[in-house]
Parts: sequence; structure tokens; C-alpha cells
Amino acid sequence: MRLEVRQGTPPAVRSSTDAELSGRCKRCWVRQPFCICPEVPQLSTRTELLVVRHLRESWKSTGTTRVAALALPHLKCLEYGEDSQPAADLLASMPLEETGLLFPGESPAQWDLTPVRRLIVLDGTWRQTRRMFRRLPMLHKLPCLALPPKTRQVLRLRASNLEEGRSTLEAIADALAVLEGDSIATPLHRLHELYVERVLRARGVWEQRREVPVE
Repeated sequence: MRLEVRQGTPPAVRSSTDAELSGRCKRCWVRQPFCICPEVPQLSTRTELLVVRHLRESWKSTGTTRVAALALPHLKCLEYGEDSQPAADLLASMPLEETGLLFPGESPAQWDLTPVRRLIVLDGTWRQTRRMFRRLPMLHKLPCLALPPKTRQVLRLRASNLEEGRSTLEAIADALAVLEGDSIATPLHRLHELYVERVLRARGVWEQRREVPVE
């Protein structure tokens, strides 16, 4: 379940990256002159993190799960493909005690009343994550945890039509802020800001975008 760069031909999706990563760092996927790897912090968390990532998300150049994994060596990533059964089988084999799901369910659990040793995060578009949730019934047994509202505007690489929308790295940082405090969350937020800046600089649009909160 380690996060790995897959080889082969990526699906035809917006912002997808070629399999050879021509001109890009093989770890962070940012163009070589703007690579973030030397500045990525190494953070150890008490909370186990499992990201269930939609396969289409794995090839997007703007995906932030791979960036989170660079900073969180113990983060695990489970790919979710068109056939949901392999992911469902693996999740079904896991112990679910003290496991929470970062997902805005109809009746979100209270963070302070929910023991969380392991946190599962769904990575994909809102439409994809809702479908993933429906097709992975073992997740229905878990307490759903919703993130608190954002208190400031955040520059992101991708727009969201949802007020509570976040990148995956940002969502992990916000969740860890609740679970473990700012000593873990703050470096992750800084990493998100660095990543967004470097990607926009690589595209040559940093000066135009830096004052704009969302795309």
C-alpha cells in the first residue's frame, strides 16, 4: 500500500502527466528547476494515515497526495480503480477500531468524542469520492469526520465549487491540526503553499495568481 509512481500510460484526464515525467522531478513531479524536494519536511504522526486515491487522481500533475507522502513517510496510499473490489477487499481485511473517515457524512461525528488512531482520507473529485464511498461499504461503519470551516483564503491549483473544498494535502493538514496540533499541521500548510507557488512559477503565472485565492 505504499505510495508509488505508476508506470504506463495515464488516462486522458485534464492536467495529467506523461508517464516518463520528462523534465520533471521523479518524486514531486514539479518541473526540475522548481523541485520542492530539498525543502520538504519529514514529519512523524501518532495518527496512521491511509489515503484511498481514485486512479484518475494518481496521474494528475496537480495531485497533492504524493506531496503529502513526501513529508509523511508512514502515510499509505491505496489506489481505487474502475474495479472497486481490490480496494474493498483490502479495507475489509483491516481492523477498524479507532478508525475515522474524513468525509462529510449526514451526521458528522464530533472530533473530541471520537478516538482516532487511524484516519482514512478519500482522494478524488467530490463526485468521485461520493461514488467511492458508496462502493466501499466497509467505510459506512466508520465515524465520518468533517473539517472545521476555513478561517482564511487559500491559494490552490484547482478550483472547488464547494465552500469546504480543499486539496488532499490541505485536508490532511487541517485534520492533523485537530488531532495532533499545529506542530504537525503548520509545516504541512507551509508545504502546500510552497508546492502551489512552485507549480505556478513553473507555469509562468505566479505573479498573476499570487493575489488570487482560487482559480
